[in-house]
Amino acid sequence: MIAEEIKKIHALLPPGVELCAVSKFHPAEAVRQAYDAGQRIFGESRVQELLEKVKVLPGDIKWHFIGHLQTNKVRQLIGKVSLIESVDSERLLDLIDKESEKAGVVTRVLMQLHVAREETKFGFYPEELLEYFSNRKFENLNATHICGVMGMASNTEDMNRVREDFRLIAATKDRIMKIAPDLMGFDIVSMGMSGDWPLAVEEGANLVRIGTAIFGSRNY
Repeated sequence: MIAEEIKKIHALLPPGVELCAVSKFHPAEAVRQAYDAGQRIFGESRVQELLEKVKVLPGDIKWHFIGHLQTNKVRQLIGKVSLIESVDSERLLDLIDKESEKAGVVTRVLMQLHVAREETKFGFYPEELLEYFSNRKFENLNATHICGVMGMASNTEDMNRVREDFRLIAATKDRIMKIAPDLMGFDIVSMGMSGDWPLAVEEGANLVRIGTAIFGSRNY
């Protein structure tokens, strides 16, 4: 079933849109099934769980960290992931940069935007992120490459609201490019999950994070 779902989603995704299969809370065997069906990008939200899977799964998997990253876990993650999608504060970004420089690696990250109605969600408000790039603070980074933005829509049945949220995430990325047109490789817009990814793609997503539709309900 996992293999079938992977193939189904890949067939539906337009060219240029990548799938991050959200494997958090699912066993390594489930990841292996998706891998055998051709999937290579997987998303995890807990550092320990990701590290355990790295040990037992193929080395060419591109691991994305998509959860709230605690500062005391940063060091463990550096060098183990292809992309940290959930940079939600300058403090976290600076720490990732410091630890990456120490480890002699360049870490790719996305800046997480907070556009949803829920206060529980993390991230920069659009104005904060625009100010960060206006002040060209990214020039202080030595071992971190900001590759774009990530965000989540409001948890609501109102699809118009969801569309507005996605539109704001994509528009913020475009505004950043106008503010700092010399940014290199700032081209990822990660948004959309199992229930709303087609809408996200319509509004400019080129990376979608799908878990439940592939792996079924999670075992918390």
